[in-house]
Amino acid sequence: MASRPPDWLIYSAVLGALLFASLAHRENADAPPAPPPPDEVEGALLGPVTPFDPAVTVHAPDIPFQPSSGTAFSIAQEGAWVTARHVVEGCRRPAIMVGGGRAVAADVRLAPRADVAVLLTQGGAPAIPIADTRVLRAGQRAFHPGFPQARAGEITSRLLGRETLKVRGRGQRDEPVLAWAEVGRTDGLGGTLAGLSGAPVLDRQGRAIGVTIAESPRRGRIYTTAPDTFGPAIRGVQKADEPLTGRIVTVGNYGLVADELRRELRVAQVVCLSA
Repeated sequence: MASRPPDWLIYSAVLGALLFASLAHRENADAPPAPPPPDEVEGALLGPVTPFDPAVTVHAPDIPFQPSSGTAFSIAQEGAWVTARHVVEGCRRPAIMVGGGRAVAADVRLAPRADVAVLLTQGGAPAIPIADTRVLRAGQRAFHPGFPQARAGEITSRLLGRETLKVRGRGQRDEPVLAWAEVGRTDGLGGTLAGLSGAPVLDRQGRAIGVTIAESPRRGRIYTTAPDTFGPAIRGVQKADEPLTGRIVTVGNYGLVADELRRELRVAQVVCLSA
């Protein structure tokens, strides 16, 4: 005759079964994992514009408009794009290049107090999300995909802080901007970044936080619109129901992400067609 197991073993087995059944039917209301901590080089939140911000002077030649090319990015699939104002200001026939040597004509709306222009076309590409620019930190990373030297290329940068861009000559004005230190670019891309003007400034979630507007090659700096001017210049263009998709951007993949954005025409080249 087999021996009977001890009572404590029977009670333990029953309690274990009850505990397993209870856990199996428990509601799972766990929160998602916390976001990764900011890069170790990121610093304090960027403060508001002040009269004590450093200033940099840019001399714009007071000559008739010279046709050039730049970069634009889609913010509404129905056909709304953002670029730098100086890329299209004075151009009679601006257009978005759509591949195969073809271009789509665009109407222009110039921002009154910022180096920003909105281009309107008949139909467009999937929109790049616009980020909440009230939370920017010194040292945070950004990515600038576009068409430097009229060919595909991109750079990555780190936020230094606020400055005031003093434009002298044609279009004279003082404009608050953000200064970024260039820390990487497309392999083999040397020299000027002319043609990158108008490119989106993307955060690590692939959202636009501004427009690339100028460079200082000797200082290794990139200048972009500040939240104080970028937000008002595009307000109301990207609707709340706009279908948006972003992609995480890193140092390891920003070249691939930039190629994808250009292939989908979410980032496109802007040209001035001859009359």
